[in-house]
Amino acid sequence: MAHHDFTPTIYHTAIGSHEPVLRIASGDTVSTTTIDAGGLDKEGNSVSEGGNPQTGPFYIEGAEEGDSLGVTFDHLMPNRSWGFTSARVAPNVLDPGYVPKFDDNVGRHIWEIDFDKKTTRIAEACEPGPIRRGSGKPVTGPLAKLELPLNPHPGCFGVAPPRRQAISCATSSTHGGNMDYKRFNEGVTVIFPVFVEGALFHVGDGHAVQGDGEIVGTGIEIPFEVTFTVTLHKGKTINWPRAENDTHILTIGNARPLDQCVEHATTEMIRWLTSDFDLDERTAHTLLGQAVEYDIGNIFDPAYTMVCKFPKHILESIGAKRQ
Repeated sequence: MAHHDFTPTIYHTAIGSHEPVLRIASGDTVSTTTIDAGGLDKEGNSVSEGGNPQTGPFYIEGAEEGDSLGVTFDHLMPNRSWGFTSARVAPNVLDPGYVPKFDDNVGRHIWEIDFDKKTTRIAEACEPGPIRRGSGKPVTGPLAKLELPLNPHPGCFGVAPPRRQAISCATSSTHGGNMDYKRFNEGVTVIFPVFVEGALFHVGDGHAVQGDGEIVGTGIEIPFEVTFTVTLHKGKTINWPRAENDTHILTIGNARPLDQCVEHATTEMIRWLTSDFDLDERTAHTLLGQAVEYDIGNIFDPAYTMVCKFPKHILESIGAKRQ
């Protein structure tokens, strides 16, 4: 179990079978950095094209098709004092006849990070165009009073998809990708199906804060410091990403329309309950009927994300132990 410090020099805006940047073993930990969704680094310099550029991929020794890969986020924190967001809710989550009537030409907001308080506030309103701190006007009115707690999480991450595909970081599928789920934060373990030799894990698209659904098309986009630990599960085949935190087990469906996401996530949860917790299908169906929870991930991009959650305390109460 080794610890690796890795400094990236290249980035990818599609998740695929790229040349690995580092080879690691199951149980190893990596500390690295990411850049923001627009390709800007911690100094605000453009080092990549935009489109959720990814750090990696990281090759996990021994990983092969049919395995699964657990990735635990040990540390997630912005490494720049400002980030940016869009300032308009996406048309696809609004009534077709609704047309906003803005009295300004604001395209983006610049947010300042207070690392001592672990909060963020809007500092500037910017017209559409290049994203730079100091390019806009100070915010006034109610938004000037707004302060939100940080909730660092990566919007886009995953493993190389099957058949040597390279899938744009604008979207998501069975391999993960641009899921924009705000509860993939520090301490969470996300588990991916492995489709190619080495798994090839990518990570990027840091968000300091984001509401459910990423309905303006961004979180607070910002570069990150990231530390993660990988665990290879040999011969453990899953169909869709899974995750686990202190309170829940979670399954993730990525597709469009939204009802297809629900189908994928719910079916994967039934598979997990029956394969790993030694529950028969009738029990699993009954439990989900009365205790399932759902969260929305991305509902802005080409594929939407739905998260199916089940409380661990209920599994413990009925003696359903992990096999």
